[in-house]
Amino acid sequence: MASRFDVNKYLGHPMTKALLGFSHAVEQAGLERPLLELVKIRASQINGCAYCIDMHTKDARAFGESEQRIYALNAWRETPFFTPRERAALEWTEAVTLVAASHVPDDVFAVVRQHFTEEELVSLTFAAIVINSWNRLSIASRVTPGTYQPQAATV
Repeated sequence: MASRFDVNKYLGHPMTKALLGFSHAVEQAGLERPLLELVKIRASQINGCAYCIDMHTKDARAFGESEQRIYALNAWRETPFFTPRERAALEWTEAVTLVAASHVPDDVFAVVRQHFTEEELVSLTFAAIVINSWNRLSIASRVTPGTYQPQAATV
């Protein structure tokens, strides 16, 4: 599939800089980086963003994530591989990603609040928002997956 436009040409553009800054702020907000990578992968799976799935599975591996958990992520409810906190984060991510379908139900909120402080929940919500933004940009531009190489992981 051919790329529609080269997003990399616009890395210096104020809007791209803002989205990169938003991403950096989310990564610095205090949530565990491996958890953030699971959130990014799961939202990208839902949205069908091949570039972001490629990127964030590589980043997750760099942060020590197992192949087994990455492979099972789209069926996380059916596996014993994820902690209750991770399950809550994944359910919240799905609800935020699919906001038009469910408007983020109260029962999902009740579960996530058992595992995240209010500040962490805000950070988790912004994590879902920012990856959904990147997914939309990558899908719209048809960024070609497969070329991304992760930097050394710093937790």
